Amino acid sequence: MVHKAVRSIPSMTWRNGGVSDAMRAVPEETAVAISYNGGTYAVMMATPGDLEDFATGFSLSEGVVETASQINSLDVVELDDGIELRMWIGEAIAERLQQRRRHIAGPTGCGLCGIESIAEAMRPAATVGAGRQFSPEQIVSAIQAVPALQKINIETRAVHAAAFWGPTQGIVCLREDVGRHNALDKLAGALAREKVTTTNGMVLLTSRVSVEMVQKTATIGAPVLVAVSAPTALAVRMADAAGITLAAIARADGFEVFTHPGRIAASAADLANVQGVAGVA
Repeated sequence: MVHKAVRSIPSMTWRNGGVSDAMRAVPEETAVAISYNGGTYAVMMATPGDLEDFATGFSLSEGVVETASQINSLDVVELDDGIELRMWIGEAIAERLQQRRRHIAGPTGCGLCGIESIAEAMRPAATVGAGRQFSPEQIVSAIQAVPALQKINIETRAVHAAAFWGPTQGIVCLREDVGRHNALDKLAGALAREKVTTTNGMVLLTSRVSVEMVQKTATIGAPVLVAVSAPTALAVRMADAAGITLAAIARADGFEVFTHPGRIAASAADLANVQGVAGVA
């Protein structure tokens, strides 16, 4: 069975008091099993696209590996009722994994379903570096650039996106999925596989900001996280502890900053002055 990211299905449409037959593009949702050295670690419901990125990003955000190079091999195996992402890692890493093994089998993109340890769910995020400053104009421009690049969402209006923005390149990478956690894992994997420097850029989300999204952003190493929706209180506390600048409820007319506002310059002119003096790239 070929697993497509988008499918066209028939629907009956009521509009303006009338009914008609139509076809609707909808995103696919597939069971994706993630395995290491022959043992299943997690089963997630995900959009079947960019799966090598998903496997890599999930492995990094879960702390299974520290770098993408520690994954010795990765195969995407199509099954009748789903997809298996088969990875092989070194024996020492596999042994550590066995010590903290957990099982996830939950609804779409549920990053915490089935966790046996509250301490594991609440693990501290990595601490990001100082990074650079960003102007309000850059943040607004970056978040506004996302929708036009969401190919699956333009077609279906039903998926989340996570993107990475760099100060000289703009949006360098964007990934989509029915699950917001999955979209961010796919982004993390793509950035790691392409060896993109993340210490001076921003992660952009089309979803709300939960604690897992902050933890994953910290693993990526981006100093700024921008989202179109609001954060949870725990996400704010985690971002503060991780040193991440959290900007949310981002719209064309502005945004709100919840943590570490020092990375946000008052204006583009002020940012230019700071860069001119300090040589910020």
